[in-house]
Amino acid sequence: MAKRDYYDILGVGKGASMDDIKKAYRKLAIKYHPDKNPGDPSTEEKFKEAAEAYEVLSNEDKRARYDRFGHDGVRGDAGGGMNMDDIFSQFGDIFGSGGSPFESFFGGGRGGNARRMRKGTNLRIKLKLTLEEIADGVEKKLKVKRHVTCGTCNGSGAKSETAIKTCGTCNGSGQIRKVVNTMLGQMVSSSTCPTCNGEGKVITDHCGVCKGEGRVLEEEVITVNIPAGVSEGMQLSMSGKGNVPPRGGVPGDLLILVEEEPHETLTRDGRNVGYDLHISFVDAALGTSVEVPTISGKVKISIPAGTQSGRIFRLKGKGLRDIEGYGTGDQLVYVNIWTPTELSKQERELLEKLRDSKNFAPNPKKGEKSFFDRVKEFFQ
Repeated sequence: MAKRDYYDILGVGKGASMDDIKKAYRKLAIKYHPDKNPGDPSTEEKFKEAAEAYEVLSNEDKRARYDRFGHDGVRGDAGGGMNMDDIFSQFGDIFGSGGSPFESFFGGGRGGNARRMRKGTNLRIKLKLTLEEIADGVEKKLKVKRHVTCGTCNGSGAKSETAIKTCGTCNGSGQIRKVVNTMLGQMVSSSTCPTCNGEGKVITDHCGVCKGEGRVLEEEVITVNIPAGVSEGMQLSMSGKGNVPPRGGVPGDLLILVEEEPHETLTRDGRNVGYDLHISFVDAALGTSVEVPTISGKVKISIPAGTQSGRIFRLKGKGLRDIEGYGTGDQLVYVNIWTPTELSKQERELLEKLRDSKNFAPNPKKGEKSFFDRVKEFFQ
């Protein structure tokens, strides 16, 4: 089943401001919140769908890639990698530090805990790809150093379970609530507990391996599938493959910036591939057949007699696949007549005899298109 458009899900236009997007998501989050619709799986799916749309459209980089490439442009950024913890981690931005729109109705948020789920930092790496890899798509194995959950303490940061105590300042909520009486009634405000930094617990004896961090730095081999048709500067994301935050939470993402390695003979222009073919004026005059390189190997093409410099031959379907699946580009072969710079005495004498031949005098046909007109025609 095809994914719905993210703008349609939130009910906003493509030119919607960030405030409009946030307001639309807040409205849907309240409407479809699982605590408001217990036992209704359809509303939970709509709740997740809205969260996925907000995750992309609230991020300037992801939104730009989505606007340009659709769902393929944010492949791995949303959807399959999101769980309910990821979704509720958004609520600190949407509903304030309390973390949930239902804190006052459902006993302090999900599970009685209004603390916002922390998210680890993202990792950014550059990945160089050849034109051949871009053409077909490729599976890459990347060595990445990232913070992962400490296996000794299972991410708690404590030497043992008895070394973890409930914070006495906030009584485990991670929040300090203040009630102020005003003319308009009671005003309630919340702030992060300064004793436990919002964790709701304190460690009395730290883990000897991670020194209380709950995470360690390790090198991991991560497999990433690069879709066909990516381009220079495009950023791909792998959800949950970034750093784990200290002492538990949602891991960040791995952001992969695509860099194209220059090809030895071919150049790229969007979905099309270009190649400069140099032939002698003898071959241009008499006609010949030549081999030209393509992304998938060499092919032979015929050069008809009388070929002019600047002529363009199109090799249909020899370009790059569109990342959104809208067909495949072509390879354009640009003909250049090579003029020798050094001549032997005998060669010079032969050419001198031909200099005054009427067939060697330039005589372009009326209405013949210029080189620039031909290039423009190919890209229309």
